[in-house]
Amino acid sequence: MTAVVDLQRVAVEDSSRIKPLQKLLAYLREAPGRTVDTIGRAAILAGLVLRYVIVDIFRLKLPMDEIVGEMWLLLKVTTLPALLMAVPLGAEVSVQVGGLMNQVGASSLAGAASGLGVVSQGAPMAAGLLMSGAAASAIASDLGSRAIREEIDAMRVMGIDPVDRLVMPRFIAMVVIAPMLCVVIIAAGVTAGLLIAVNANDVVPGSFWQSFGAFATPTDIIFAIAKALVFAAMVALIASLRGLEAKGGPRGVADAVNASVVLSVVAIFIANLVMSQGQSMFFHEQLG
Repeated sequence: MTAVVDLQRVAVEDSSRIKPLQKLLAYLREAPGRTVDTIGRAAILAGLVLRYVIVDIFRLKLPMDEIVGEMWLLLKVTTLPALLMAVPLGAEVSVQVGGLMNQVGASSLAGAASGLGVVSQGAPMAAGLLMSGAAASAIASDLGSRAIREEIDAMRVMGIDPVDRLVMPRFIAMVVIAPMLCVVIIAAGVTAGLLIAVNANDVVPGSFWQSFGAFATPTDIIFAIAKALVFAAMVALIASLRGLEAKGGPRGVADAVNASVVLSVVAIFIANLVMSQGQSMFFHEQLG
């Protein structure tokens, strides 16, 4: 009898070990297919949004009231956080690099650090992460709430495409405010770096701006704004897709918001790597 009980216990333990392994193998088999499906749906959504943008522009039927309202909503949730992110970003670059430059006697190059650090990488990444955190959650929660209340299905029944009515204005609003956020972060970050360099590291303001202008070229600013535009487009599409596909009540909306933020952050890092590599390949950095 004892032997039978031991055999049953061993069988239960083996089955408990096998089930997680089976779930892992099933996930590894299904994940690539679901990833490709998601990318395909996002590409279709992007195509529809671009088509509606072009058609509405030529027909002079852009919903400007909706676009301006969305711009104001997104600016309210992103402008102040942008300033709060930019100031410590510029100060951190100035403090870290300033101490090293003082040790080697090159404190006059403090402006170059702000030019290369804040303008090239810090500002567009901060703008992208800010949009993925604040703006993406706002879009996903709004569209997700509409989806679980079946407003999206009701619009389709009435012959109204939700992509044209809901997604396209948010896409345009996000793309329009992205350069604003990037410029605000650049201005605030460089100003904070200047104040730290002048007051803490005894750098002459003229020397700061001279080294800043020698290393930060117009190409860097153009690429920073271009990165912000690409990040904004990806964030808007990902958040809209997750919001439109939300299911399962309030928990589904929360899952959509969480997925939109995480996927947006991952997409931003990948896009930044690709665009930075392209910039370094085709537009060589100016070394003074």
